[in-house]
Amino acid sequence: MPRDPYEVLGVSKTASDDEIKKAYRKMARDFHPDRNPGDKSAESKFKEVQEAFAILSDKEKRQQFDRFGHTGDQGNPFGGGFPGGFPGGGQGAGIDLEDLMSMFGGMGGRGGRGGKARRPQAPADTEVILDVALETIASGGKPTIQLDGKDIQITIPKGMEEGKKLRLKGQGRAGGDLLIQVRYAPHPWFKREGINLLLEVPLNLKEAALGSKVEVPNLAGEKLTVKVPAGVAAGQRMRLKGMGLPGGDLLLELKPVIPAVKEGRPLELVEELDKLLPQSPRADLPWNR
Repeated sequence: MPRDPYEVLGVSKTASDDEIKKAYRKMARDFHPDRNPGDKSAESKFKEVQEAFAILSDKEKRQQFDRFGHTGDQGNPFGGGFPGGFPGGGQGAGIDLEDLMSMFGGMGGRGGRGGKARRPQAPADTEVILDVALETIASGGKPTIQLDGKDIQITIPKGMEEGKKLRLKGQGRAGGDLLIQVRYAPHPWFKREGINLLLEVPLNLKEAALGSKVEVPNLAGEKLTVKVPAGVAAGQRMRLKGMGLPGGDLLLELKPVIPAVKEGRPLELVEELDKLLPQSPRADLPWNR
């Protein structure tokens, strides 16, 4: 059975969303495969951290885990929205009248007139939803899942679209096929706009007014130095080509942070600056004419 996600991230059950994100960011950075090449233990821990965050960052999944634990989804180890277990799991499956008749040869089977041999039914597919880290989507990977105590390795091709399904022949329950539907796991600091990634970048007053060079991360965990122009506006975006998911870009949304000035020398400087650089930012707005 998977470990308690609270235990994996080292947080209490009353932890806030920010505390959970903070713990996840640190552990994801520490165990990231790019930082631990060839380290299977780190790779396993990175996967465990991703799965724990996928549960605790989703309000509905977290509530379900808090109430029922890992058994709350009645056997579905992935929490993927298949209440009652996987299709074709065998539990609760009934036997109809024809099945009973075929089991007893005297009722239309051997020696009975008109009896027909019934074709065996093919095993039903087992369907699961797999939350995949954006890092894996960007580069491809081979995460491992467990089904009925059996480890199954899944090959995720680079740039696989969300919602697409992978079919693994004979890997499901009772010899049926296993269908894996890929869902993108939430990321602690990147948001998605299709195949583009969006990152909010706070700027202090000097950086926003005079321009500056700031460091930002990419999906591979590398630090990029970006030149921010002078006089940026809140919400202004910069585009880094090819830095998003495959085929997409990284969008930097600039967020100037203006300090509150109430008294003393800072207040005098702001008032002096207002006289030196007078502005009327609302003068040309339609509702102010």
